[in-house]
Amino acid sequence: MAGEATKVDRTETSTKHEVRADGAEVKSDLESNDVRPRASRAEAIIRRNVLWTLVAGVLPVPAVDLIAIKGTQLKMLKELADLYEVKFTRDVAKTLLGSLITSTWSVGMGTTLGYGLAKFVPVVGSALGIISTPLVAGAATYALGKVFMMHFETGGTFLNFDPNAMRSHFRSELEKAKETVAKMQQEP
Repeated sequence: MAGEATKVDRTETSTKHEVRADGAEVKSDLESNDVRPRASRAEAIIRRNVLWTLVAGVLPVPAVDLIAIKGTQLKMLKELADLYEVKFTRDVAKTLLGSLITSTWSVGMGTTLGYGLAKFVPVVGSALGIISTPLVAGAATYALGKVFMMHFETGGTFLNFDPNAMRSHFRSELEKAKETVAKMQQEP
């Protein structure tokens, strides 16, 4: 697709600009300073954003938590796209995010919304929402990251991502993510 990097084009290089003694600028491609495999860096991006989602999930103000969670998920997709040198378009990413999340509504997203709305109920609702929203939102963020990581690893882009084809993989990752995120919540 025009303007997007292909799998062959993707490299782990960056451009370094140096100025010679005569004042001429010299550009050279350098290997990335991060020697970890790209998949390890993607895992780190996912983990960091899951932790931010856990924080966003405990925001006591109804609806603000959901906005913060979605923003964190979009930020994660942008970071993964940058890592895999995939063109990121915020509107396309928002559409794909919404499509994938709502396609699995019965698996837990309705629960997230329900707990988020429960925060409107004084004391009991707030406590229930603060306890449950982070776990469900963190699991969804983790699963979302894993699905896009796999898609980008195989040369995919946002333009050829098919939420319907990825639905079962997302559900599978979501189930695994619940345990992973519960363990992350226990970490200091």
